[in-house]
Amino acid sequence: MPRTGWNIPYGADQTAYLVVDRQSRQGGICCEIEIERTDPETVITDLLAGQFCDPVRVIAFNTLEHWSQDISRDIAAEIQTRCDIEGAAVPEHVEDFVCAHTGPVPQHPRVHGDKGLSQSR
Repeated sequence: MPRTGWNIPYGADQTAYLVVDRQSRQGGICCEIEIERTDPETVITDLLAGQFCDPVRVIAFNTLEHWSQDISRDIAAEIQTRCDIEGAAVPEHVEDFVCAHTGPVPQHPRVHGDKGLSQSR
């Protein structure tokens, strides 16, 4: 089956970024769907916006230079960092991706009362 809608970057020496998304289909069968992006910022923005059902990997590749690299750890770490800076939890739709590539996602403590003390249970 031919693929359509691919956004191939113009120019011979550009790096492209491929998000591998595992999407559950009817009957519990999973398949890989590859979605290409042209820069890491777009990948991060799309992941945070929920553009993927179940992202599992991000690959950077450059066909002119003949290399590819799994950059999932870097992307997951950047998502975690942005959420930490904002004081927000990692969105549920990318929590598994972040956890798989960086370790457990920390839980932000809840603040109770006027004293600003957090309680953990």
